[in-house]
Amino acid sequence: MSRSTSRILLWISLFSIAMGFLESAVVIYLREITYPGGFDFPLHPIQGHLALTEVLREAATMIMLLTIAILAGRTTTEKFAWFLYCFAVWDIFYYVFLKMLIGWPASLFTWDLLFLIPITWTGPVLAPVLVSFTMILLAIILVRSTNKIPTTVIKGTEWIVLITGAFVIFLSLTWDYSTFILEHYSFREIWTVPKNDLFNLSLQYIPVKFNWILLGAGEGIIFTAITMVWRRTRRPES
Repeated sequence: MSRSTSRILLWISLFSIAMGFLESAVVIYLREITYPGGFDFPLHPIQGHLALTEVLREAATMIMLLTIAILAGRTTTEKFAWFLYCFAVWDIFYYVFLKMLIGWPASLFTWDLLFLIPITWTGPVLAPVLVSFTMILLAIILVRSTNKIPTTVIKGTEWIVLITGAFVIFLSLTWDYSTFILEHYSFREIWTVPKNDLFNLSLQYIPVKFNWILLGAGEGIIFTAITMVWRRTRRPES
């Protein structure tokens, strides 16, 4: 890894860790407002303006991570790699700081509300942490490859495998919540059910069982793609 890349890695790491602290601070404030007795399922109702603010905050976080990645990367591949790295480090340290500040989560198997876009994501803390370490691995391989060969790109087949793996992981993180909703409404009915009814139903949701098989399958597919990229880029293209 070149000296300039090492410097970028240092500053991006500091940025991502700081964002992780900021994220944990915001969540601590939000939990004090909505979960004064401590966060747990079922979810507590929050006022409309707070819910909208939270969704917009999540979107703004993605924009910030994408922006720093675009500034740091020289090529599209490198920008993508730095985005993966930023996202992963931010997510890992988010949990590190929550543990340091409020002693939560109790364990890596404690369930968390992970994301709200485009639907509710839930899962044990271990799940997103595992995914984050996988993202870091792919990011490092891509950055090292672009250092050797600036024109390095992810090939079409590799993209297909990566996207497939990411989709399977997405299914694993939304599986339990989706299963809960589909126990009350059919897939067709969901699109016509009044939003208030869906919202009220979501307040009854308590996680039951995480689909580790789906997560493992998704991770396996991602590792297949990572192996494909590593084998191809570890030697100079002819």
